Amino acid sequence: MIFSHAKKFLSLTLAAVFMAGLAGCGNSKDEAAASPNGSPKVVRVAHTQYYVPYDFVNDNGESDGFEVAVMKEVAKLLPQYQFEFVPTSDDDLLIGVGSGKYDVGTKGAWFTESRRDKFLFPKHPVSASIIGLTFRKENAGQIHDMESFAQFSGKLVPIAPQNAQYAVIENFNKEHAATPVKLISSEEFNLADAYTWILEGRYDAYLDIELSYKNNVEKETGPYHKFADQLSYVRYQAIPTYPLFNKKDKQLAADYDKAIEELQANGRYAELEQQYFGEDILQYVKSK
Repeated sequence: MIFSHAKKFLSLTLAAVFMAGLAGCGNSKDEAAASPNGSPKVVRVAHTQYYVPYDFVNDNGESDGFEVAVMKEVAKLLPQYQFEFVPTSDDDLLIGVGSGKYDVGTKGAWFTESRRDKFLFPKHPVSASIIGLTFRKENAGQIHDMESFAQFSGKLVPIAPQNAQYAVIENFNKEHAATPVKLISSEEFNLADAYTWILEGRYDAYLDIELSYKNNVEKETGPYHKFADQLSYVRYQAIPTYPLFNKKDKQLAADYDKAIEELQANGRYAELEQQYFGEDILQYVKSK
C-alpha cells in the first residue's frame, strides 16, 4: 500500500516536472520572437503637420511632404527598422526627440549650435530651405542679388544671433569685406514688423524664407497679401534642412546617411524633388 502511494506520487511529480519543462520552452520561444534581434526595430518619426510642401498631413489624413517622402524611401532601404510616422506639433517634436519619445523628427530644421547640443545631426541633409531678400518693389531695378543689395545700402532688417540666417550674412560679409551688409543683432520680432519697416524705409531688405514670402505675401489668402504690389523678392541661397535624431540613435543616423547616398545615386531623390518642388533645390545650397 505504501509502495503504491509512493509510486503514484513519483508519477505525479515527474508529470509536473515534464509539464513545467514544456511551459518553460514555450516562454523561451515567445521571448525570442519579441526580441529586437528577431524583428525590426521600431523607429518613431515625428513630423510637423502644416509645413507644406516639406512636412504635412494631406487631405486623406496621411503623413506627406518632401521630407516625409524621403524618410519613407529611407525606410524601404533599411529593412532592419520599422518606421512609424507621427504627425505632431513643433514643440512636441523637439521635446519628444530630445527625451527619446521619438527617435527622429523632421520639421525643415536648420543646423544651429544650440540644436547641436540637444540633437544628433546626420552627415547628409534631408532637404533645403531657400532664403532671399524681400525689398520694396520700387528698388527692383537696383537689387537683384545680395551683392547688389550690399552696394545699394546694405540696410538689412536685424536678425537674432541664434538664427541660422545670422551666420549666412556673417559668411557673406567675410567674403565681401569691402561691401558688407549691415548686420545688426536683435531679438525675434513679428513678421509684420519686418515688412512694415521695409515699406517705411527704416530698412531696405529683409532676409526672408522663400516659402514664407510666397505663403504670406504672394498668396491671395496670405495675411500680408495687401503688400504684394509694394514688395518684391529675389533668391540668395538655400540652407540645408536636417532630420533631428535623438543623441542615442547614432547607428540609425549612420544608416540614414547610407540610405540618402543610395537615393541620390539611383535618382529617386531627384524624382521626389521634382514631384514636390518642381526643381532641384539642393543646387542652391552653397558649398563650404
